[in-house]
Amino acid sequence: MNFASDNASGASDKVMAALAAANSGAAMPYGADRWTAQAEKALCDVFERDCAVFLVPTGTAANALALACLTPPWGAVFCHEHSHVMGDECGAPEFHTGGAKLVGLSGGGGKITAAVFAEALRAFPRGLVKQVQPSALTITQATESGTLYSLAEIAGLSGAAHDAGLGVHMDGARFANALAALGASPAEMSWKAGIDVLSFGASKNGTFCCEAVIFFDKARAADFAFRRKRAGHTLSKGRLLGAQALAYLDGGHWLDLARAANASAARLASGLAAIPGTRLPWPCEANEVFAILPRRTADALRAAGASFYDWGTRGLTAKDALKSDEVLLRLVASFATSGAEVDLFLATARNAAARK
Repeated sequence: MNFASDNASGASDKVMAALAAANSGAAMPYGADRWTAQAEKALCDVFERDCAVFLVPTGTAANALALACLTPPWGAVFCHEHSHVMGDECGAPEFHTGGAKLVGLSGGGGKITAAVFAEALRAFPRGLVKQVQPSALTITQATESGTLYSLAEIAGLSGAAHDAGLGVHMDGARFANALAALGASPAEMSWKAGIDVLSFGASKNGTFCCEAVIFFDKARAADFAFRRKRAGHTLSKGRLLGAQALAYLDGGHWLDLARAANASAARLASGLAAIPGTRLPWPCEANEVFAILPRRTADALRAAGASFYDWGTRGLTAKDALKSDEVLLRLVASFATSGAEVDLFLATARNAAARK
């Protein structure tokens, strides 16, 4: 019962087979291979646009290097206060931007609102030499609370950012899960809604180590290849990234994997919500479930072999404040999560809740 992270799952069988096939024979190094070229074209086709596409092995590299193309060292990058770039990248965005300041914004359910963003922009007037200058907005889809921005919300935030002269980045570590849940097209959830550059995640959803940075405004990608190389993220055997990406995209495989993960999460959320003493502070909108439950239930789940993370009180509103005997858990389903795992987890939780 591993619900700690969708990173805990390996690659899909289709991606594994593609890697094995690409391993045979010789190929030009450093991304000058046919797999990489085909993957770049495939991503342009998926997004219905001629894009600048760069494959990298980690999401940290994707986010940090993408933001480095949107802001100078004296810039301000606006993000949610609980976003991955703010709290889980070990300073990589600050390092790769040369010192740009991350400005964390509050918002329920992991989302930045238009009003809060507007207030932040007023607090950072342009031309004030003693202060960092507004340069970029980054939003996460799906968010760190498992919620989703609607297409209208993305367009509204992007429009406000562009009006203020900022570039817009989307951290799409779970882009596929969000897309499958919204039923939108990749183009509708990205450049058509105003996103300038996307960190397109795949490692959480069926590849081993494959992410893509996609510039919908190709002019912003002018120096990305140099930044990627300087950061140590240009792989000598780049075909292994290209092969993963190709298999991931082929025939909509990436969306099939995401739908499976989302379905497992929905089943888990529904079951937990029906257990007395358990409540969900945010709706399950993709493949993450956040649940508040008695500590004794969490202890029983761990004793039964379940893996998950305690989430502290991060992002909770006053109405969902934890009682002294409660904990907030984050549970993440992956494409490999089985129905049996979900059933055992729920049965264990129900039995623990029923004990006095």
